[in-house]
Amino acid sequence: MVFSIDVQDLMKKFGDFTAVDHITFQVKRGEIFGFLGANGAGKTTAMKMMCGLLRPTSGNATIAGYSLKTQSKQIKKSIGYMSQKFSLYNDLSLFENMQLYGTIYGVKPAILKERIHDSLEDLGMDKYANKLVGSIPLGWKQKLAFATALLHQPDIVFLDEPTSGVDPIVRREFWERIYKTASTGVTIFVTTHYMDEAEYCERISIMSHGKLMLIGTPTQIKIDMKVDTIEEVFGKFVKR
Repeated sequence: MVFSIDVQDLMKKFGDFTAVDHITFQVKRGEIFGFLGANGAGKTTAMKMMCGLLRPTSGNATIAGYSLKTQSKQIKKSIGYMSQKFSLYNDLSLFENMQLYGTIYGVKPAILKERIHDSLEDLGMDKYANKLVGSIPLGWKQKLAFATALLHQPDIVFLDEPTSGVDPIVRREFWERIYKTASTGVTIFVTTHYMDEAEYCERISIMSHGKLMLIGTPTQIKIDMKVDTIEEVFGKFVKR
């Protein structure tokens, strides 16, 4: 089987502190994979390594067919990334933000303009294309950031707590977009601290103290751990 993400014995140390401790796992093409862990568990550090933003201390990974050690530039071109902190520019319009990021990713102008139009229309925001991003609601911003991360048609999209701070209705709408995107063959790698969202993933993993503690489908994990919810599973590892 060919994996979109194949992580092998990946480790990251900062001085004497081990943030990510020899983790190994794979993610299939078009899979929605949940990456769970408490603050400080190492999940954001691991994600940054997979995105080519941090150099691993040891180990390796193949991301979208490219080696993390030798082909980080190609990885960056093949993935989309939505950070936990909203990363679009509040003093630019919706269109200008999408145009900027699409240009950075090398999308040709004529193609980019069409994709931006289609994306904004799909979001129901086409009438607000010239509105400053700083003036729109948080839920709109998050959906816009996700659409922007898809403009260059990446093989994998990394989402770092994409629904943090938004209301339940927007969260549900956001997950509908995640499902729609995954159905086209795009791999979704998502971190979340909402345990109910973990149930929406095809498989999940839980990190604790830099280690990958378990991995599997939400249903199988609950059966194996003899609990009713992923929140109960999570609690067992957070306490350790």
